[in-house]
Amino acid sequence: MCGIIGYIGKREACPILIEGLGKLEYRGYDSAGVAVMNSGKTDVRKCMGKLRALEDAIRNDIPRGSLGIGHTRWATHGGPSDANSHPHTDCAGNITVVHNGIIENYMELKEALTAEGHTFVSETDTEVAAHLIEKFYDGNISEAVCRAAKMLQGSFALVVICNGEPDRIVAARRYSPLVVGLGKGENFLSSDVGSFLSYTRDAVYIDDDTAVTVTADSYSVTDFDGNPIRKEVHKIEWDASMAERGGYEHFMLKEIHEQPRALRETMRGRLSPDSGNVELPGLNLSDEYIKSVDRIRMIACGTAYHASMAAKYAIESLCKIHVDIDFASELRYREPLIDERTLAVVISQSGETLDTIVGLREAKENGAKVVSITNVVGSMAAREADGVLYTYAGPEIAVASTKAYTTQLMVLYMLALYIARIRGTVAPEDAKKYCEELWDLPEKAEIILNDYKAVREAANRYYCFNGFLYMARGINLASALEGALKIKEISYMHAEGYAAGEMKHGPIAMIDPTFATIAMCVKSKTYDKMLSNIREVKARAGEVIAIATNGDELIESYADKVIYIPETLEVFSPVLVAIPLQLMAYQVAKNRGPAIDQPRNLAKTVTVE
Repeated sequence: MCGIIGYIGKREACPILIEGLGKLEYRGYDSAGVAVMNSGKTDVRKCMGKLRALEDAIRNDIPRGSLGIGHTRWATHGGPSDANSHPHTDCAGNITVVHNGIIENYMELKEALTAEGHTFVSETDTEVAAHLIEKFYDGNISEAVCRAAKMLQGSFALVVICNGEPDRIVAARRYSPLVVGLGKGENFLSSDVGSFLSYTRDAVYIDDDTAVTVTADSYSVTDFDGNPIRKEVHKIEWDASMAERGGYEHFMLKEIHEQPRALRETMRGRLSPDSGNVELPGLNLSDEYIKSVDRIRMIACGTAYHASMAAKYAIESLCKIHVDIDFASELRYREPLIDERTLAVVISQSGETLDTIVGLREAKENGAKVVSITNVVGSMAAREADGVLYTYAGPEIAVASTKAYTTQLMVLYMLALYIARIRGTVAPEDAKKYCEELWDLPEKAEIILNDYKAVREAANRYYCFNGFLYMARGINLASALEGALKIKEISYMHAEGYAAGEMKHGPIAMIDPTFATIAMCVKSKTYDKMLSNIREVKARAGEVIAIATNGDELIESYADKVIYIPETLEVFSPVLVAIPLQLMAYQVAKNRGPAIDQPRNLAKTVTVE
């Protein structure tokens, strides 16, 4: 996600803003900018690229002033460019804004503001906020920000300065992080405490649907109606490196805990649980084409391939279309049956995975329409496809993918429901039920993350075993493969994911008292079959950890250890099953001691064959 820093005090603001942005680089970004106010005039400097490009641009002409805001942008609306970089201003350059989040109704607001005479110079959703605040400004910037915030739908952390009020910074928040740093004669605003820890360790965390006005000597918090709110001051005890990770020991653990937010961001503005509708404007495919498709071919590598496996079950069930899945690295070396009635779906977190890009081109050359699912705006996969669906997971720093996987699943589920609606294979009342269930997944993910004592206990027992067998049936075969991959990636232990029905065809020979089995045994059509497979393992002195549905008491008489997750529809269960598997891999690796965020021999993005 984007990084935000704000400063007001007696020092020169620009060096502090640049320093703060440097400490937010870990969040990932494609451009950077600062706005510094001096004597009621604001100097905005911004450019595409890394922070060093901005530093080089201002080296011989540093903006002067003791009030300023800065931003590192992760593109969501509009590709990386100088014009789309933050900060953004209103028509007169009087109001300057930086923003983290996604404004869902920006197009509706932009059209209305344009009709009123406002002129836009970027493709971003953020610029709408600047013009909306301009519309409401009548001498009180705090009130104008609150009035604008009440009209915005989606997620935002807005930080605003106004030439007419050069003694304050105003900010508002919904869903996106925002924190105030309290110094002596100076104060800070940021998306992360790590950006100001070298100046102060006193912090005030801003809640959803509240605003804060900060001066050099004070701060005040209100709701959007102006009612005052008292806030507790927290003393930050983390070291600087831990602050970058939000207090988590590793980026992987932080990113596991970010999944509820990432899932909400991925659904927001696309899925309506009230109506059962799914809107995918980036898909760029006509209803007529979708009705004509007779085959979907999914192309991916690694974790994205496992997301494709789960999607195959979902799409064939909901849409009644044949689905093939291909390792991207294999597709080009055979003669796949692809034509103009094939919809190709390529999946890549970075959008730059070389094998996947080659698969994309192969599909297009054979006449298929191609849709990319990626996390990076403006990536190669996004540019070359006919349509693109973004996951909005935010930057993923750890090599082992977590939130990228679950948000890929979420996009694929929404794609399945969208196609099913157009083809008429899901009744409206069922579509509504599916949408409601998807909308509940982030809250259920939070339940898992709020208490995973059982995962830690299992990891503490089994981390010294000789290996793991992950077994499942149906759609959670994808979960078994993904769970095994995760533990291999970061703990360097032997692990296999296998279809439970295939146990007698070889894998059962591996079972002994030092080889643990993790069984996906959630409520499903194959639940009874999974119990039989667990019994087979136990008969051979193997130990079993079961991932099961809350309320299932029967499973406790079969497995040695049970990790419970909330109940959901079987088709959507891989999203929830993934979380304890990720936590298990993390805890096992932590006990064994490898470099969790940067495991040996692996890279985050594979840009070679």
